[in-house]
Amino acid sequence: MRSNKSSEIALVKNMSNRKSKTASGKRPTMTDIARMSECSQSTVSVVLNNTPGIKISKATRERVVRAAKKLGYETGRTRATAAPTHGQIAIIYDRIATSPEAVISIDGAHEAASATGHVLAIYQTLSDPEIESRTLDVVLGNGVEAIIFASIMTRKIEVPSRLYSLDIPVVLLNCYTDDHHFPTVLPGEVAGGHTATNVLVNAGHRRIALITGEMWMDAAKDRLRGYRDSLATADIPYDPDLVKKGNWQTSAGYECTQELLKLKNPPTAIFCSNDRMAVGAYEAIKEFGLRIPADISIIGYDDEEVSRHLAPQLSTLVLPHREMGRWAVEKAFSSEAEKKSKYPLTKLECPYIERASIRMITPPA
Repeated sequence: MRSNKSSEIALVKNMSNRKSKTASGKRPTMTDIARMSECSQSTVSVVLNNTPGIKISKATRERVVRAAKKLGYETGRTRATAAPTHGQIAIIYDRIATSPEAVISIDGAHEAASATGHVLAIYQTLSDPEIESRTLDVVLGNGVEAIIFASIMTRKIEVPSRLYSLDIPVVLLNCYTDDHHFPTVLPGEVAGGHTATNVLVNAGHRRIALITGEMWMDAAKDRLRGYRDSLATADIPYDPDLVKKGNWQTSAGYECTQELLKLKNPPTAIFCSNDRMAVGAYEAIKEFGLRIPADISIIGYDDEEVSRHLAPQLSTLVLPHREMGRWAVEKAFSSEAEKKSKYPLTKLECPYIERASIRMITPPA
């Protein structure tokens, strides 16, 4: 199977020995490929980068490769031969050091910036209005060609007023405004919650619990909404006793799982809203003398490093931060970057990573 994937990537690379342009004269992007192949940009990224551990059907892979070939898309290695422009793109983050997601999105943005010969400059404001203002002074003084305004936590923000009057592209990454004035990319958290729950539904589970994050956060609310949507679609009644409020920490996963296992009719599966809480769930389940997945199935979210080192390895979903970083840069320089008064929110899918923590059970008669 790996040799087939490698040959597909080689096909895309070998046909990219020239500067490729779309009909509008712009260099093609993953957004263009996604549109032509009728799939998400996350799927395009997985196929063209040969991302391991994610199942994409052969038909979808072939469709993406055909679209890339038709558009003349250049992958990472062949992009290095493009004539550089050495323009600068600024990413302004509220905070970088608190989690790996920011670094992952920056890596994605860097990959896309390399395709156009741009240099990526990273700034951190620590959510301090004074630092933010001084940072914008420096950024605009450097003559940047685009600004990506980003937040480490998916949330609604108020952007600095002067960004509204700039004649360069401004793109929002992992944050949004009420007025939808800027192109915006977010993770598809409602769809992600639906996907995670649906994996358990499709495995035959009907008593499915959810351990949420802190409910003031968009991610927690949206994953809960996706959970409820999936249950409703499967005609499974919503049971509030099966929903426990966590706080993203291991201890919350442990304590909430203990409460769930003490129920008169405990769940057969638990959806933990992040992998860290799933670690706590594993510990509680083992203390009860139960086995994963023989006695209870678990699915996480985020695909943190720990998910691959649990026993059994944790099935989980991936936040598309790398794809979001690419999208932000590509959108700034795409053929659709013309100014609009209002932009729709773009939400990228959170792919499912199948591992060994879920067991298929026989649905009740």
